[in-house]
Amino acid sequence: MVYLELFFSFFKIGLFSIGGGYAAMPLIQEQIVVIQNWLTMKEFTDLITIAEMTPGPIAINSATFVGNQVAGFTGSIVATLGCVVPSFIIVLILARIYFRYKDLSVIQGVLEGLRPVVVALISSAAISILSLAFWGEEGFSLNLSDLNVLAVILFAISLFVLRKWKPSPILIMLGTGLIGMIVYNIS
Repeated sequence: MVYLELFFSFFKIGLFSIGGGYAAMPLIQEQIVVIQNWLTMKEFTDLITIAEMTPGPIAINSATFVGNQVAGFTGSIVATLGCVVPSFIIVLILARIYFRYKDLSVIQGVLEGLRPVVVALISSAAISILSLAFWGEEGFSLNLSDLNVLAVILFAISLFVLRKWKPSPILIMLGTGLIGMIVYNIS
C-alpha cells in the first residue's frame, strides 16, 4: 500500500512539474508535508537543502530521499520511478508535437502563457522556505523577536555575493553551512 502511495504521489509531482525542479517544490511540499504527512515542514526544508546539494534534478532527489525515509531502499526506487515516468512520457509526446508544429502561433502562445505560472510556482516555494528560515515553523510574524537575525544576515550576504561576483552556489552553500555549524553549535 505504501509503495502505491509513494508511486502515485510522486507520479502527480512528475506529471504536474511544469517548469522544472524549483517549480515542483510547492507540489512536493503539498504531497509530502500536507497530504501524506511523511515529513514536517522543517524536514521538508532540510530535504530541499540536501536535494539541492546532491547531483541531479531536485524532484528526483526529493523522491529518492522521501521514498527511502518512508519505505527504505525499495521505497526510494518506487518514488523515483513515480517521479520519472510521467516526465518521460510527456517529453516524448511534446517533443514530437513541438518539432512537428513548432511554428504554429498556438504553440508559441501556450509556451508564453506558461512562463508566468512557472515563475509564480518558483516564487511560492521560495517564499515558503524563506518564511521557515527567517521565522521557523510558526511562519511569518510581525514580532521582531521571532525573527532569526543570523538567517536574515546570511541570506542578505549570500544574495549580495551571488549577484555581485556570481561565484559557484556550492561555495556559498559550503560557506554558509560552515558558518551555521559554528554559530549554532556555539550558542
